[in-house]
Amino acid sequence: MSGSPQPPPPQFQGANHFSIDVECIASGTQHNAREVAQIALVDQHERCLLNVYVKPPEGVVVASYLTPLTGLSAELLDAHGVSLAEAIAAVRNALPPHAVLVGQNIAKDVEWLGLREGTDFAGMVDLAGVWRVWNEKYKSWSVFGQDHLVKTLLGSDVAEQHNAAIDALKSVRLFNYYAFLQSPGGGGEPAVEAAKRRLLETPPEPSFAKKNPSWEGCCMGNRKTCTCGAPFFG
Repeated sequence: MSGSPQPPPPQFQGANHFSIDVECIASGTQHNAREVAQIALVDQHERCLLNVYVKPPEGVVVASYLTPLTGLSAELLDAHGVSLAEAIAAVRNALPPHAVLVGQNIAKDVEWLGLREGTDFAGMVDLAGVWRVWNEKYKSWSVFGQDHLVKTLLGSDVAEQHNAAIDALKSVRLFNYYAFLQSPGGGGEPAVEAAKRRLLETPPEPSFAKKNPSWEGCCMGNRKTCTCGAPFFG
C-alpha cells in the first residue's frame, strides 16, 4: 500500500478505535478449512501494536499456505511463528478493554481469535456495513471488498498479496476517512453520499478468489464457482 501514515486529525486524539486483522492458511481443500497464521493489531493513530505469526497446530497438515494471497510460507512460520495460544495472549495483552474494533467483516476475525465482546473489547464496527450503498438498480445493498474501498476512496495502489498488518492499517484509514467526512470539516453527510456514489460507479477489480476459484486444490470460497460443497455463513 503506497503512502506513509499521516498524523491523526484532532478528533482522533485519545481515540478508542483499533483494527485487528487475521490471515489464514488452508488446512484442507474446503473453503472453510483454515487456520490462523498471522495476527496484527493497529490503533487509530496508525501505529502497529502487534504483528505475530502463528505456527500450524500440532498434527495439522497444511494443504496450502496460499502464498500469492497471504505472503505466508512454511519457512516464515517455522522461523517466526508461535503457538495460537501465545498469539492470542499477546493480543489480549495489547488490546485495551475499551477498544472498539473496526475492520472488514470484523466479527470473523474476532471469532477466529475467540475474543469476547464486553470483556476483551467494547464493540465492533464492520466497514462493509459502514460503506454499503443502496443500489437502486437491483433494489438491494451493495457491499464492497477492502481493496475496492482503498483504491476508490483513498486512491492507494493495492497489491494482490495480503498481509495482516497492512490490511489492519487499511481498515483504520478507511474508518478515519469516514469519520473525517462525517465531521463539519469533511463536508458531513453529502460528502459521505458522494463517496458512496463513487464506490457504486467505479467497477471493482476481480478478487483473488474470483480469478482463482481454487488454489493448489483448495477452494477459495467464491460463491459462484465453489465446488467443495462447504456451507457459506453470512
